[in-house]
Amino acid sequence: MSEQAKKEWLEWIKAIAIAIVLAFILRTFFFATSIVEGSSMDPTLESGERVMFNKIIYYVDEPAYGDVVIIERPMKNYVKRVIGKPNDTIEVRNHQLYIDGQKKEQNFLSQEAIMATRDFGPVKVPDDTYFVMGDNRSISKDSRNGLGFIKEEEIIGRTELIIYPFDEISLT
Repeated sequence: MSEQAKKEWLEWIKAIAIAIVLAFILRTFFFATSIVEGSSMDPTLESGERVMFNKIIYYVDEPAYGDVVIIERPMKNYVKRVIGKPNDTIEVRNHQLYIDGQKKEQNFLSQEAIMATRDFGPVKVPDDTYFVMGDNRSISKDSRNGLGFIKEEEIIGRTELIIYPFDEISLT
């Protein structure tokens, strides 16, 4: 092997090593993927879709109303929408969401999903926790019925992009 070929070979290996290290850093600290399981987020996210989520966003900001977040629990991760922040009072009355007594529009929901939302609350969200719900309100396991309030440290990212199936690639 000539010196030029060796040099090119070493440059190629160096480029691959840098790409692998960069991918590892991005995946570990900035972005990751998760598979949606079940239909609790229909129609926003469907079972089997793979989403990319931003892992660093909540180190510099806090979850906002309407964010679709990844919640890490010991047995499995959940994908839900942030409905209430710390110290909010959450209530669903006559199929309408109220936060601190103010009616909130939920433009991300279909009329069918709104009508399937049963009365709940009022409950006050404790400090350092969030109240989450799935978009498919009639079947979602969420803060109303099983997940409870979500600790800030359990929220590990915000979904940004549907990456699979390929024909459904889109921002969330």
